[in-house]
Amino acid sequence: MKSTTHRGNRHGRSEEARQAVLEAADDLLAERGFAGVTIEGIAARAGVAKQTIYRWWPSKVDVLLEAFTEDMAEHLTPQDTGDLGTDIRAHLATLAEFLTTSDPGAVFRALTGQAQHDPQLAARLRDDHLSHQRDRDRLPLQRAIERGELPAGLDVETALDHLVGPIYYRVLVTGAPVPRTFTDDLAAAFLHRHQHQ
Repeated sequence: MKSTTHRGNRHGRSEEARQAVLEAADDLLAERGFAGVTIEGIAARAGVAKQTIYRWWPSKVDVLLEAFTEDMAEHLTPQDTGDLGTDIRAHLATLAEFLTTSDPGAVFRALTGQAQHDPQLAARLRDDHLSHQRDRDRLPLQRAIERGELPAGLDVETALDHLVGPIYYRVLVTGAPVPRTFTDDLAAAFLHRHQHQ
């Protein structure tokens, strides 16, 4: 998530400060872990006053959730090449890389870990944030159904679980690597199972 400078816009300075706060939260969490992130630390890294942060967000969790949500929307919106195989191979590889190597992926892992002890955070993470990514993940399958590449009666929710579930399992449970060969195999197995039925 890189900030862009806005000039000649009365909201420009506020937007620049907001982006600086979100980037600082990402960076600090990747460096220090969830417990090491404080509003004071975010303010110092972003070069803004604590009061500025509290005016926009009630807590560090709110800052981290917004940063993570923006990053997901920016990086994890599937492309549309008109070919299901190309689209899901690219999307699964991008998802795996995002979750395992990026600062936002570290934010996700930290929030998920914290959510195990915080039912309210767990509900917010699922209902307000991950549900939007689920909508994006669904797009290649819905487009393929419309093009006739997948059967109209496909259970899209179960299909999604088969595609993205193993990636999240490795990231959050086993810690095993998620190389391109793994995500390509997921895509190939899915295509073999569901195309030309």
